[in-house]
Amino acid sequence: MATGCRSRPAGIAACLAALALSGCAVPRDNPPAMASAQAIPASWVLAEPEGADIALDRYWVMLNDPLVEEFVARAQTGNLDLAQAAARLRAARAGLRQARAARVPTINGSGGASRDVGDFASDDVLLSVGADIAWEADLFGRIDASVDAARGDLRAAGYSLGDLERVIVAQVASQTVTARSLAAQLAIARDTLTNQDDNLQIARWRNQAGLVDSLDVEQARTQRAQTAASIPQLESNLVAVANAISTLIGEPPGRVYLALTEAPRAVPAPPENVALSAPADMLRRRPDVSAAEARLAADLDRVGVARAQLYPLARLSGTIGSSATNVGSLFDIISGNVFASLTQLIFDGGRARGQIEGAEAIADGSLADWRQSILTALEEVESSAVDLETSGARVTALTEASDGAQNAAILARSQYQAGLIDFQTLLVTESQLLGARNALVSAEAARALAYISLARALGGGWSVPEGAGLNELAAEGLPK
Repeated sequence: MATGCRSRPAGIAACLAALALSGCAVPRDNPPAMASAQAIPASWVLAEPEGADIALDRYWVMLNDPLVEEFVARAQTGNLDLAQAAARLRAARAGLRQARAARVPTINGSGGASRDVGDFASDDVLLSVGADIAWEADLFGRIDASVDAARGDLRAAGYSLGDLERVIVAQVASQTVTARSLAAQLAIARDTLTNQDDNLQIARWRNQAGLVDSLDVEQARTQRAQTAASIPQLESNLVAVANAISTLIGEPPGRVYLALTEAPRAVPAPPENVALSAPADMLRRRPDVSAAEARLAADLDRVGVARAQLYPLARLSGTIGSSATNVGSLFDIISGNVFASLTQLIFDGGRARGQIEGAEAIADGSLADWRQSILTALEEVESSAVDLETSGARVTALTEASDGAQNAAILARSQYQAGLIDFQTLLVTESQLLGARNALVSAEAARALAYISLARALGGGWSVPEGAGLNELAAEGLPK
């Protein structure tokens, strides 16, 4: 940390004398080390760290679903939220350029022509050219602090863009999995409706033959109508999810729905377990955590900018110019002046102190936000890893349940046709089959969603934006 200037006149004089070298800087704080700001566990408590190694920058490829890959690729280039974040990154880059410009002199040129009027006026036209120069000597680091704050804003904008990409990629993959699940449930409902049409016909035949009363027919009608009623709702839900994907990838609705319905596939099956990096390594990969840290650094630099108001301000200004009645002699005589000033705030009613306190309060809030992002990241990894493990166990159990329900339904249907069981038994058996099949599809979708959530929590699915001042990340092995 730079050494502050003494408040005594001798200290100010010493700073002025050292201007050509390094100058005196207002004391500024740096963000604390992550481990000192927030306790970080050395290992995971609930999550199992062993599993398959996956490429986090393209984790969705492990789902082996071509539509997931296609939609993610389209979202990375066409999502309009990402376009807005990219525009904010450009604005932050321009802000850094503006802050750096304060280090160099400002030069304004001028030129003009004048002619006297009146009875005794000369007919000559007086030509003049000139330039004004102004420069602030950054004695106490105000400009440097402003530049560092702008640099922190740029880094925060870059990380925020990366974090938004991470979120959008996960949303697209998750919505596609949800669409696959709805399409599978829709296929189950239509297949079940076909079987229930057969059951209704069988019940009518048996009723006409006097083998059963009309209760079987009415129960069959009820069961079929309930299944038929679920189909429009599933179709509506599928359209809504498909349209949401269309918005995420930046195109009008329609094509995504057709792609999902024309080429149906089973719900993607992810790896059963995913290898987890150490908590500290995961936090370094998370762009939201890094963005919060960059915002804290920028806010601490702005505290330095506010403090610099209490220190003397040195400015150097000058003018140079020439005038003549013709162009040939315009630069024969050149005149100018140089003025140096040193100003010191004496009294402002507490305005500067208020700005310092406000900047410090904002920095304190940014510190809390950084700590919160660390805790949120740890929570997401722990929860998602356990969710992936438990959802895999549910899929295994429900697969067996679905197989058993399928066999029971086949036996019950043949026994009902033979008159060995009543329709109520068949009704219960087929309801169990429908429930088991839907539960299995939901569990498969939950497993895929847990995998996506875990990969996202580990910091997967983003790339380092160009021109964001994050080039050092590539050297550290982070996404690029």
